[in-house]
Amino acid sequence: MPENDPLRVAVIVGSIRTDRFGPIPARWIAERARQHGSFEVDVIDLAEADLPFVLGGDDPGAPVPPEVAALSPRLARADAFIVVTPVYNRGYPASLKNAIDWFYTEWNAKAVGFVSYGGLTGGVTSVEALRAVFNEVQATTIRNTVCFMDCHDKFDEEGNPVTPEPVNVAAKAFLEQLEWWARALRDARRVSPYVV
Repeated sequence: MPENDPLRVAVIVGSIRTDRFGPIPARWIAERARQHGSFEVDVIDLAEADLPFVLGGDDPGAPVPPEVAALSPRLARADAFIVVTPVYNRGYPASLKNAIDWFYTEWNAKAVGFVSYGGLTGGVTSVEALRAVFNEVQATTIRNTVCFMDCHDKFDEEGNPVTPEPVNVAAKAFLEQLEWWARALRDARRVSPYVV
């Protein structure tokens, strides 16, 4: 891969709760992506994005909220997304759905992978629900995921995995699959711009 043409991946921290765990696995997967060598990483924390919770109407002339205008180019620049999500009541956080719904073309024809965390299921139910949502905004979700069951026991006080080998192996396979899809979709968009 040419060094001057990296794939741009946005790591999205999906939870905005005050006691959230999400920044820990988000920092970890962002660092793994940097070490992978194929990605330029942008970490987008939805708690900092502060998107409005009331969506705009159908009036194309309505002003765009400044928070939405600020986030749009960061999403548009991305070739792929890593969505870091907890499971809340067998689903994903409202903040994440809100962020998806504020945008549309920014997601189109791009690869999406998931890092999930939670209790016994490790967030798998939130990932399965999100696949349908991203399909609706015409993004492509990859098969591989990285999930952390009983997540609070899986990282030490410095934010490193307690047993790094299995999750590093999973992350490597995950990132290789994300790279393949991100590159294929980027190449396709360059040859023929994606039309909704």
